[in-house]
Amino acid sequence: MKNVLVVGATGMVGSLVVDYCLGSEDISKVTVLTRKPLDKKHPKLNEVIHEDFSAYDKAEVLFENIDIGFFCIGVYTGAVKDDALKAITVDYAQAFAKTLREKSENSTLCFLSGAGADRSEKSRMSFARYKGMAENIIASLNFRSWYSFRPGYIYPVSPRKEPSFMYSVMRFMYPVIRLFGKNASIKSTELARAMVSVGLNGFEHHVLENVAIHNQCK
Repeated sequence: MKNVLVVGATGMVGSLVVDYCLGSEDISKVTVLTRKPLDKKHPKLNEVIHEDFSAYDKAEVLFENIDIGFFCIGVYTGAVKDDALKAITVDYAQAFAKTLREKSENSTLCFLSGAGADRSEKSRMSFARYKGMAENIIASLNFRSWYSFRPGYIYPVSPRKEPSFMYSVMRFMYPVIRLFGKNASIKSTELARAMVSVGLNGFEHHVLENVAIHNQCK
């Protein structure tokens, strides 16, 4: 029976990761660090309000005896200025990963990255460059096991207010996007299910591109 820790639990993917963890017979406790209360009640759920995701000094005890950590915090490109995008994508990931590694040295980390993440850190696209930076930082921490998930377009299964006009168009065009195959897109439910499955069972590579994620969401 595993103890898991989740950040980003109010997001499209993170909320589903929490649901799948709560429903798993292999998981006994789900601790969630969140800025605002979740609309969830479950005997496995330990919900803790935490304001600053760049530091965990006051929450370090929650990182002890964790088997799997899920980092699902993210922000859409264009939604914030570049310095905030870097802080959320890189600094938040670094703070979470370092604390998890220090307090639970045998833990597994599952990181929600994105298609095109650039480990050379030279991409002209900020999103790709910063996701690559975050992956490099996680790799340098020498986790027993860590996995980076690089989905393509994530189709939101549950209705939501789209973050931009572009995403409204992509949602509308999803039947067409699907025709491009498993490289192009994935449902939010499939991505979350794959993250939990890999966290519990492992995978042969650290990085899972969209096709590999599809193959692990059974």
